[in-house]
Amino acid sequence: MAVDAYLNFKGNCREAVEFYAEAFGTEQPKFMTFGEIPASPEHPVPDEAKNWIMHTRLKISGSNVMFSDVFPGMPFTEGNNISLALVTDSKEELVSAYEKLKEGGTVIMELQETFWAPYYGSVRDKFGIEWQFNLGMSEM
Repeated sequence: MAVDAYLNFKGNCREAVEFYAEAFGTEQPKFMTFGEIPASPEHPVPDEAKNWIMHTRLKISGSNVMFSDVFPGMPFTEGNNISLALVTDSKEELVSAYEKLKEGGTVIMELQETFWAPYYGSVRDKFGIEWQFNLGMSEM
């Protein structure tokens, strides 16, 4: 059983997912757009949103993370109530992802030894998503 995070964006989901795929070295994502939805007079898709992402996912360090743009007109708050944690036993993987995700973002806590992990840090990436990085905590 797994718990998958689902991240929502406001028109820049494709850019975010391509950035994450590169940062974590995953396979290229497959995108389903709002333009591919069967037409519905109750919920017409505005032309500017037809290329927005309805659904995609990445497998990041063994976990599925799903993504979409919010449907036009739906409420959206960037980065609201979301934090994702990368937990790994590979310091190289941890440092690589941390360095890439902090580009254009904000460092919340530099990578460092803490009382709960041999190496921990956190960043808010350029899309407003907070990421935590934990080394050697895969059993917790």
